[in-house]
Amino acid sequence: MTSNTDATTDDTERDGNGIDPVTLEVLRNQLESVAEEMGQTLIRGAYSPNIKERRDCSTALFDAEGRMIAQAEHIPVHLGAMPAAVEAVRERDPQPGDVFVLNDPFTGGTHLPDVTMVSPIAPGHSGGESGGRGGDDGDDGDEIVGYAVSRAHHADVGGMTPGSMPAGAQEIYQEGLRLPPIKLVEGGDVREDVRSLVLANVRNPGERRADLRAQQAANERAEERLEELFAEHGRETVLEGFDAVIDYSRERISEEIAALPDGTYEATDVLEGDGVTDDDIEIAVAVTVDGDRIDVDFAGTAEQVAGNVNAPLSVATSAVYFVVRCITDPEIPPNHGCYEPVSVRAPEGTLLNPEPPAAVVGGNVETSQRVTDVVFAALAQAAPDRVPAQGQGTMNNLTIGARDGSFTYYETIGGGFGARPDRDGMDGVQVGMTNTLNTPVESLETEYPLRVERYALRDGSGGRGRYRGGLGLERSVTVEKPATVSLLTERRRHAPKGVAGGEDGATGENLLDGEPVPAKTTVDVEAGTTVTVRTPGGGGHGDPDERDDGTLEADRNAEKQNE
Repeated sequence: MTSNTDATTDDTERDGNGIDPVTLEVLRNQLESVAEEMGQTLIRGAYSPNIKERRDCSTALFDAEGRMIAQAEHIPVHLGAMPAAVEAVRERDPQPGDVFVLNDPFTGGTHLPDVTMVSPIAPGHSGGESGGRGGDDGDDGDEIVGYAVSRAHHADVGGMTPGSMPAGAQEIYQEGLRLPPIKLVEGGDVREDVRSLVLANVRNPGERRADLRAQQAANERAEERLEELFAEHGRETVLEGFDAVIDYSRERISEEIAALPDGTYEATDVLEGDGVTDDDIEIAVAVTVDGDRIDVDFAGTAEQVAGNVNAPLSVATSAVYFVVRCITDPEIPPNHGCYEPVSVRAPEGTLLNPEPPAAVVGGNVETSQRVTDVVFAALAQAAPDRVPAQGQGTMNNLTIGARDGSFTYYETIGGGFGARPDRDGMDGVQVGMTNTLNTPVESLETEYPLRVERYALRDGSGGRGRYRGGLGLERSVTVEKPATVSLLTERRRHAPKGVAGGEDGATGENLLDGEPVPAKTTVDVEAGTTVTVRTPGGGGHGDPDERDDGTLEADRNAEKQNE
């Protein structure tokens, strides 16, 4: 705490900001706690295991201009793309007491299962006293001072297959119910016509209703907490704090970028087909570091494809933001200030900036991972000591559901983290743009007609090196009633690459009753069918002949103790 306070003090004095530096540090932590409490409220209130167990959700607080002030440390692909959702709502004249819901990837969303709820915050608009306390605030109860935002992956939003993750979709209409920003709550009252429309187009409507209510409760918690902050510090002080925390993060990230060598760094990588064909799809990037700014240009990337791996530009942008945060100081408070020095471009009509009605459900989960890999590869030329070998590079999306709507199970399965310049990669973890937990075996077997046959690390799957790549996982699940299985996966042909002489990690594999199936597939199965997903390992780092297992084991034990 002392070092953060000192850093804030120095920057505050340099910027001439009028807010007291100690108060600013207190406010920064309180604002971050608002976002964290939102997440806790959402997770506790949700019904679906995908949210309450796996925590496939994210929450954040924005100011009146649509700038992110604070976020919970949840899902990178959710958070980096949230500003587009807030901007889409701001264009629709939101009023105090409204709550907007959306999932349209072409109007602020990412992919259809990720349902976003945006609530204008106007403390005191309902007649409470908090908006006018503090002595310097006046009666501003109808003024929107910010937005509470929650985004959650719903286990089903309709479409051609249970779980709304169809591998063979060729247009967005097949992927589920598409919601542009629309008022779910207007002037404090739920619009039953809108809610009924949503619930009539999804499987498991009772579960969807409960999860939507949990999101609404999370957003309401943000307004309650902000009212408390206004009462404690005064409205003007809190609003000045919004600007100050953004300024602080912008200055910190700019300093980090300025320390990188100027230049343009290029890299390419490929996706393994789009679910329609198995042809490789190229992603190309040129990253230019110029002083304290970074420009990322995806010109040269493939045209948008027939299948569902197209990714909205907001998803690609989110992946870039994630990489920039990784190669700079991760302790910098994540907010709009971190993103201001970074610009991202992709030509319209390409894989990373598609035009409707492109299918996009795999773009959010798989293409975002490859964007992460390719931007890391480019910036490794500028900061080789900050970039690990390639991790598994996929979310290993497994969806199993009944067409009668009785259940929908969705999971992303961890794998190997790439070896780092000074230590082994982590085993069986989520990598890149996802940050979820797994579904515990006990919960999975209780909630669904599924039986887990095997859940274990894949010995030998991490690439050899002075530092070994992390191990992948094997998860085998038997379906106990007829169901539809959808798989959206990557790194089944192209292995995660090792660096500096390290060997590649093992590729992944998908099996139905022991027989290999494609990386992207949707198939109806009978009761008793066993689905096995073997996830990739991470690449190795350094010459394998230089490995000292005794020393590395000691380092690993020390790392665990520090965690």
